[in-house]
Amino acid sequence: MIESKSQDFSVRHQCTLLTVNRASHYYEHLSPSKENVLLMNEIQALWLRYSFYGYRRITQALKALGYDVNRKRVQHLMQVMNIQAIYPRPNTSIKNKQHTVYPYLLGDIAISKVNQAWQIDITYLRHKGSFMYLVALIDIHSRYVVSWSLSNTLQTDFCLDALQQGIKHAIPEIINQDQGCQFTSTEWIKALKTAGIKVSMTGKGRCHDNIFIERFWRSVKYEEVYLNDYDSVKALKAAIGSYIEFYNHKRFHQSLDYKTPAEVYFSRDGDEQPVHMMDNAGALPTSTQAQQLINNKKIGAEDSLN
Repeated sequence: MIESKSQDFSVRHQCTLLTVNRASHYYEHLSPSKENVLLMNEIQALWLRYSFYGYRRITQALKALGYDVNRKRVQHLMQVMNIQAIYPRPNTSIKNKQHTVYPYLLGDIAISKVNQAWQIDITYLRHKGSFMYLVALIDIHSRYVVSWSLSNTLQTDFCLDALQQGIKHAIPEIINQDQGCQFTSTEWIKALKTAGIKVSMTGKGRCHDNIFIERFWRSVKYEEVYLNDYDSVKALKAAIGSYIEFYNHKRFHQSLDYKTPAEVYFSRDGDEQPVHMMDNAGALPTSTQAQQLINNKKIGAEDSLN
């Protein structure tokens, strides 16, 4: 593009016209040294195995393998290779301050029948170096997963898709959700009100308000997703569908007196015990307070052994 031997324009004038730094014209690309190539291969191998490792942990792993490296060098090479630690950057519960916040309706009621109240939430699933997002609706009384949807974005559309699937079969009295922008959006609220469903929202920092959907996320991740590798989104979606079928119809729940969610959901006997949301506040270590309680119990148990 720039002619060094041009008779009409100097190199400086050509660079000015093209808004190119003159130093870049004279720069000669240097191929990586053999040592750097070897090091980059090791970095790639470590990153492929531990893709949640950032440059600091990879630096320590390389030192453990006998390499004399510092974190700045590893960071530079990872930038050259265009790789970085994979972690859930997108927050699935980002609040839109312009949207209306609704009160939490489940605090003082006993949930004694199916379709009295559902919970909805979104979680992320790592897949092939990126993330997929899973939304599900669960019936609180029976723990039955009523519907679900998978997407590679956090748009409201896939939440609406799950809702439409669910209300084809039944319409709950209440749906409880967090204050994420998907669930405070005009489209979502309109869909609930059109169906005659009351809107309930969890308060900030009250993770136990959605305790049963949180339990389901833990189950689907530890019993299916973390144990397998999926070649495609289609394979991931099929696996989730199979697991939910198992979860609903074959997985016995201790809290349901060892019945399956489907047995309770489709039963009309009314013999099951009502669910009180406040009784389940510390049942799952998803909050700092609950985790601290578990840690204290562990410390107490260790002290009693010493």
